[in-house]
Amino acid sequence: MFIKANAIQLTTLQSNLRSQRRLSPMCIALTVSSFFSANLVAQTVTLSSPNQHIQISLSDDTGRAEYKIDFHGKTIIEPSRLGLVFQSIGELGQGLRIKSSHITSTDDKWQQPWGEQEWIKDQHNQLSVVLTDGKIDLNLEFNAFDDGIGFRYHLAEQAALPVDTPLSITDELTEFNIGQSNKATAWWIPSRGWNRYEYLYRTSALNQVDRAHTPFTFRLADGTHLSIHEAALVNFASMTLDQQRDGKLKADLTPWSDGIRVKTQAGFYTPWRTIQIADKATGLLNSHLILNLNEPNKLGDVSWIKPGKYVGIWWGMHLNKNTWGSGPKHGATTSETKRYMDFAAKYHFDGVLVEGWNQGWDGDWFHNGDQFSFTKAYDDFDLPAITAYGAKKGVRLIGHHETAGSVTHYRKQMADAFILYEKHGVTQVKTGYVADGGQIKRFDENGIMRHEWHDGQFMVGEYLYNVTEAAKHHISINTHEPIKDTGLRRTYPNWISREGARGQEYNAWGSPPNSPEHTAMLPFTRMLAGPMDFTPGIFDLAPKGLDAENRVQTTLMKQLALYVVLYSPIQMAADLPRNYQKHLDAFQFIRDVPTDWYQSIALAGEVGDYVVFARQAKDQKDWYLGALTDETARKVTVKLDFLDPHKRYQAQIYRDGAKADWKTNPYDYVIETKEVSAKDSLNLALASSSGTAIRFKVL
Repeated sequence: MFIKANAIQLTTLQSNLRSQRRLSPMCIALTVSSFFSANLVAQTVTLSSPNQHIQISLSDDTGRAEYKIDFHGKTIIEPSRLGLVFQSIGELGQGLRIKSSHITSTDDKWQQPWGEQEWIKDQHNQLSVVLTDGKIDLNLEFNAFDDGIGFRYHLAEQAALPVDTPLSITDELTEFNIGQSNKATAWWIPSRGWNRYEYLYRTSALNQVDRAHTPFTFRLADGTHLSIHEAALVNFASMTLDQQRDGKLKADLTPWSDGIRVKTQAGFYTPWRTIQIADKATGLLNSHLILNLNEPNKLGDVSWIKPGKYVGIWWGMHLNKNTWGSGPKHGATTSETKRYMDFAAKYHFDGVLVEGWNQGWDGDWFHNGDQFSFTKAYDDFDLPAITAYGAKKGVRLIGHHETAGSVTHYRKQMADAFILYEKHGVTQVKTGYVADGGQIKRFDENGIMRHEWHDGQFMVGEYLYNVTEAAKHHISINTHEPIKDTGLRRTYPNWISREGARGQEYNAWGSPPNSPEHTAMLPFTRMLAGPMDFTPGIFDLAPKGLDAENRVQTTLMKQLALYVVLYSPIQMAADLPRNYQKHLDAFQFIRDVPTDWYQSIALAGEVGDYVVFARQAKDQKDWYLGALTDETARKVTVKLDFLDPHKRYQAQIYRDGAKADWKTNPYDYVIETKEVSAKDSLNLALASSSGTAIRFKVL
């Protein structure tokens, strides 16, 4: 469906329009346009979501453009400023007036080649507005969905700004004003720190937040949940949030090394500024707003992109049992890789990740990224022999490119590196951008070294360049130390996963390791952006003893639940192969669980406390459930009405034993089966920092 109408609405008529209760927002817009000339100056323009629960109001009656958002008739975002500031043309904000506007409506659905949901519904109303200061026009687009809103700026080419006019953005004036911020609870991590999003999330009153990364999730006093983020981040700086006074969150664009925020030209679009809105926490998890605001697939046929599960030469390095560099403890050897491939083939894993295979890891690799070669292997790693061996066993080698933050050095070798991998049948590559201080090293056109943030405009372009170059060779990219996810996996489906939060490795050496609430926090914060390669599945939970600081602060069953709760189209069985041999009965769930889904439903949960997910396999038969909790033991009743009402299922239940506790008894578990149907409910008893994993197998 596509409807177009003049949407100019005068404030003075709002009281008259309120009496027209039987009219939808679209009908109101059509009615107003029949009364008034488009030449009249509009004071307020409104747009509602398809279900009419969300209403956006755009006004210029304060002498500048401001927007407001109501949810169920209550204001949740108070009047908030809009605009941009440029080095050459100054501020486009104060003095902006509404020049014209119109509304369109879309009701469609589209298919993901892989994902947590195969078919995505796209139903929204769009308000397009031209703002002007009398000299320059600034276009603004608002999209209203039932699960939230998105808006973006577009500075079109015009008489005052002819084609190719260079522009430098020095500030973005966008605000998100939240009333009664002292009564709102926020879950957040700091922005532009040294550690590339890899922090434990903080819980605080919203007015205690300083600068924060997005997704930024918070709950109002009435229980409404919101998350501020952005979608389709391309050729622009990442938006972080700066609280300037209580409740006023201002867009804070990550700067270049010279202080400029964005270097662009007339005709540009900003990313979408997004606000996901829900009555309760699980509503955020069931939102597809970010994906819907991205462009469709630009790669054409992507049948070569394969979700799956893998093992890897990785965890041993974090435990100091192996080294990335060469020597007697070198992990990435021909013999060791073949051993992992044997294990993968035996238990039907798709691939083996190998880190530390290429020259450059010797010495302080954390700081010597300029020493890496991406085409020359160490002498004890035979790339052709390994890939040939894997091909015979049906196991692919998963490649690895660690840049240590030296991106100019990597770019010079990138084409040859992908050609080498393509020649040997490598179709997935994990990239790494570890960089001390959180800043990337590059050399400009004059050969001068500059340091840039991971989420500045320069690196936004570098990450995407890596993905598009890989696509030319039918290679998928799993980015670690990445730019945050903004839904570009829809446009570039070979961007198959990424890190962008504290992963499993912090349990091996972090101080502190990941807390029991960490994986109960991620679904409502980081995971709202998209898939994460968390690397679950550690079975030796305390290699240094239960009392050691560095250990996994979960039960064994929670490690299984992570495969359902923390979505990624590629999932790692991260532990050493020998540790799975001790618990082959529990290991069966990792072998069975898919990574590509027909549909996903968040059934229950509260931010940082607990979460329950159900996902249906892509073949539309079996369902899987994952439930996990923080340090608090709890009981959760789950209705099974998501199951097919016409089928019976065998529930294969992996749960904690009666004496399970992550601190003292993490290996106490029970595996049982029972026959169930959609009419049944299950009572889940979750021990401290534990989980339950269930396969519902069609009978």
